[in-house]
Amino acid sequence: MYLETERLIIRSIKPEDEAAFIEIASDGSLDEDIFGGWPGEYAVFIHDWILEAMALDGEDNPEKDYLAYAIVEKTSGAVIGSVGCSYYEDSGEIGPVYFIGTPYRGRHFATEAMKAYGRYFFEHYENSKLSAVIRTENIASCKVAEQAGFLLTESKMYQDIFDTHPKQYNFYEMKAPVKG
Repeated sequence: MYLETERLIIRSIKPEDEAAFIEIASDGSLDEDIFGGWPGEYAVFIHDWILEAMALDGEDNPEKDYLAYAIVEKTSGAVIGSVGCSYYEDSGEIGPVYFIGTPYRGRHFATEAMKAYGRYFFEHYENSKLSAVIRTENIASCKVAEQAGFLLTESKMYQDIFDTHPKQYNFYEMKAPVKG
């Protein structure tokens, strides 16, 4: 997969991205939101994650597990995060997944990547919507979803599979554009 935006390249993950993703994991960007408090054996985990992401990319089936792609800043060539989608077994829906390394936050890279990935998703797959479930306390991710075109449909207590008890979540939807 390969997409370009004004400031970003979104592409399939490669083995040589390992060091960049280890650095992103080491700054704490992946711990709570992505892997539910996953412990810090970053090198081992990231190596295996990259191999799995590459295999799933080859299958290109968003309803199997997840699809993850590297976000690369054009000017520096640095891998700054990841964007893609995940199949949520508990709801049977597909939702966006994204993370940006700490040094690149606050510059709207996540929003730019999510907008581009949303367009790609609806052009490439037959699905009619993406559903995002974001803890209300994660204000930055809620803003990214809203700025990327997701509409808030509900806010309620919910227990995600990584949660030990119910927490307040916002539920968002992005619908496929009507094809004319």
